[in-house]
Amino acid sequence: MSVPHFSAEDLVDFGSRLFVAAGVSSEEATVVSESLVLSNMRGHDSHGIMRIPSYVELMQKGSLLAGTTFEVLAETPAVIHGDAGYGFGQRHGRELMDRVIEKSRGLGIACGTARHCGHLGRLGEFTEQAARQNLAAFGTVNDNGILRVVAPPGGTEPRISTNPLSIAVPTSGRPLVFDGSTSAVAQGKVLVRQLADQQCPEGWLQDSDGNPTTNPHVLHAQPTGTLLPLGGDMSYKGFGLGLTLDVLVGGLSGGYCPPPRPDARNCNSVLFVAWDPELFGGLAHLQTQATELLDSVRNCARKPGVEQIQVPGDTSSATEATRRRDGIPLKAGNWTSLAELAETLNVATPSPLSADR
Repeated sequence: MSVPHFSAEDLVDFGSRLFVAAGVSSEEATVVSESLVLSNMRGHDSHGIMRIPSYVELMQKGSLLAGTTFEVLAETPAVIHGDAGYGFGQRHGRELMDRVIEKSRGLGIACGTARHCGHLGRLGEFTEQAARQNLAAFGTVNDNGILRVVAPPGGTEPRISTNPLSIAVPTSGRPLVFDGSTSAVAQGKVLVRQLADQQCPEGWLQDSDGNPTTNPHVLHAQPTGTLLPLGGDMSYKGFGLGLTLDVLVGGLSGGYCPPPRPDARNCNSVLFVAWDPELFGGLAHLQTQATELLDSVRNCARKPGVEQIQVPGDTSSATEATRRRDGIPLKAGNWTSLAELAETLNVATPSPLSADR
């Protein structure tokens, strides 16, 4: 079956035109589309333009709003706390991190939170935003108590969301960025498999009786299956990390944690922290330590069959290089949903660069 490939530029333009046709300003449409396509470029298709149909659906329901203003609810020299008004997370995430970065320059550390923020997308984009400006950064989000897909160790019912975290550190080369969910896998990766009509790897899911399964449809079955915690079914470390992050971001942002409240809407609550290394041990010292450790890790003796030791970001960088050369592949279910939306909105689809068979 052929898989069409598209240039990043064509997909940004296509995504922007879809959003504009759905009622988003050209400027905001470009910001959101660029963020989504960057996720595709890095190989995170679960947070890429496959999200556009669901975003448009949320807009039509009034759950996601275009053109909202970030309302500052509280502010000190080191803290900013605000409400995104259910606007696009990609735009408000950039704005919030920009403000946290600015504050951290004079004080060494700053923190920002946002409630009622639309889906933020790939969390690592925002911590990397700080690291590329020679700051260290931490970020996490929850789903306002609405989305529950992860069961506790030994449990069969969903109780928390995937609650990702990202940590980024400036180095002498590209920033070192860790970005991962506290569940075995991000929910979006299961959706990618579902759209492609493919089974999931073992260790991602369990059915409603707690039995291991590779069927991606169990998350939408009745009764529902669940994602497993990071580390597996009985991982108290993975679930405990997701649980504490949920409380931290939900509580500090003024958003909600599970169980869902009757008046709560599906959105992200956001927590960002940034550190200026110059006001601690110094940027040069941090970069030197990062370089020495990364070199040590990469030079580790390898098991048979292992070509190289990888650190966070290696796979994404390699994928970006490949996709800049060959284009971004959009598998059948993903492309079909976008093409159907384009037809509904009377938006022309881009021509593919090539197709794999």
